[in-house]
Amino acid sequence: MKLHRTLYIKLILAYLVFFLLSFIIISSVNSRMILADLTRTRAESLYRESRLVATTYGNDIYKGMEARQTALEQLKAIDAYISADIRVIDVDGRQVLDSRSSGDMVFADFDPAAIGSYYLVSNFYDTYDEDYLSVFYPITSRYSVRGYVVIQMPMSDLYASRDRLLSISYITMLFMYLFSLSVLVVFTFAVYRPVRHITKAAEEYARGNYDYDPDVHGRDEIGYLAGTLHYMASEIGRAEDNQKKFIANVSHDFRSPLTSINGYLNAMIDGTIPPEMHEKYLHVVLNETDRLTKLTNGLLELNSLSSKGMVLSISDFDINAAIRQICETFEVLCSEKKISIELILSGEKLFVSADMGKIQQVIANLTDNAIKFSHRNSIIKIETTEKGDMVFVSVKDSGIGIPADAQKLVFDRFYKTDLSRGKDKKGTGLGLAIAREILQAHGQNINVISTEGVGSEFIFTLAKSKNTEDE
Repeated sequence: MKLHRTLYIKLILAYLVFFLLSFIIISSVNSRMILADLTRTRAESLYRESRLVATTYGNDIYKGMEARQTALEQLKAIDAYISADIRVIDVDGRQVLDSRSSGDMVFADFDPAAIGSYYLVSNFYDTYDEDYLSVFYPITSRYSVRGYVVIQMPMSDLYASRDRLLSISYITMLFMYLFSLSVLVVFTFAVYRPVRHITKAAEEYARGNYDYDPDVHGRDEIGYLAGTLHYMASEIGRAEDNQKKFIANVSHDFRSPLTSINGYLNAMIDGTIPPEMHEKYLHVVLNETDRLTKLTNGLLELNSLSSKGMVLSISDFDINAAIRQICETFEVLCSEKKISIELILSGEKLFVSADMGKIQQVIANLTDNAIKFSHRNSIIKIETTEKGDMVFVSVKDSGIGIPADAQKLVFDRFYKTDLSRGKDKKGTGLGLAIAREILQAHGQNINVISTEGVGSEFIFTLAKSKNTEDE
């Protein structure tokens, strides 16, 4: 994110620098160019007027006082028309006529030939307090210059015209920058923010957070890129999650039957189980090895979980018989802790429609938990009841119980309550999560009722078989 923030800041800075440079150019370079163009245009206009005055009245000025007075009246009329002071000055700098003044003046340094141009911007030899535009045109007689017609106007008029044009330029520039700002805003929302979200998503995916949504829903290339990236992360996350589930399920589901097999075989070897009982417990061991075989065969199935859940092998079976079979595998553990299991089963047989192997895992996980968290010399009750088309299976212990604030979390993967940590040092926190996943795959529910210090009861539902008559 730092890179994109830096790039965006650079873009903003470039925008501001461009705005500042444009303002400087308009206020300085453009200002001088506008003033120079206005001055040149006005000077050309005044030059035409001065030429007209010089050719029309220039020679009359030197024919006597009467002719000079007539010329002065004409100069005043032209002055009123063009709003400019018109002077006639001899080559030696003496003022002959002035349309706005009758006093005699002498301009000691007056020399239009030395100016090198037909106009001059100055205070005209300290005559004015401000700059004036002065345009010269010679009065010639017999191929010699006798004097000059000088038309003058204050530069303040041109400055005002320049400022008006600059104001128009500033307003135009302002509208242009408002428009470019709107383009920048559109760029921010259409390009920068989506790219920032995509970058954030890439960082989250790199940290292993594959559920992060970049929240980019455009239909352009950026939206397509975000969608593809999110889909890729989802696939990677799903594959990684399936791998974790696979390993966790294997380690958890192999532990219980291996513990039972090890316990029964050691009991046979050390004589705890007498020889006449060996056949019975060898059958139990054989059942556990069959269960391990099924678990082994089901590893690929567990590893191929789809987004819709695990693949189930639904059949009709006797849930009561399955419960009895599972309870036999826990006899050694129950004997060690002096715990008895009380079965309260509905009828001799009760058929349900489910994946038998998966439901056995659920019952085994719940029973194993009940034994681990029960006190010595206590009773665990496993009960089945029928209600309409549903069968309810309950595993109830009188152990340490679950705190109220933890009851909604016990089905989360790897979750352990603080009370259970001391008694379940070898547990992975997967048993209840596996049970819930299996039951959710069946479209069924599992709930817990628990009181801290009194015990816990886990109840899950199964669909009652519709073909009980054929069993």
